[in-house]
Amino acid sequence: MAQSVAPADAAIPAITPLSLKAIAPWAVFIGLLALVLLYFVGAEQGATALVSGEGIHEWVHDGRHLLGFPCH
Repeated sequence: MAQSVAPADAAIPAITPLSLKAIAPWAVFIGLLALVLLYFVGAEQGATALVSGEGIHEWVHDGRHLLGFPCH
């Protein structure tokens, strides 16, 4: 008593491949975003700090330990 959702003669659409031109801007954006995140988790404390105080450190404290960055 199972019924098919699509008729038996329905055409299956072809999958179109993505070109490198279409993927490159997104890959660059995600790469830069990952580097900024890595900076704030790993290096935003000390002489190279962009933000004064310990606010950023407190927000990413557990992530620092999870990734193996020392902070104490």
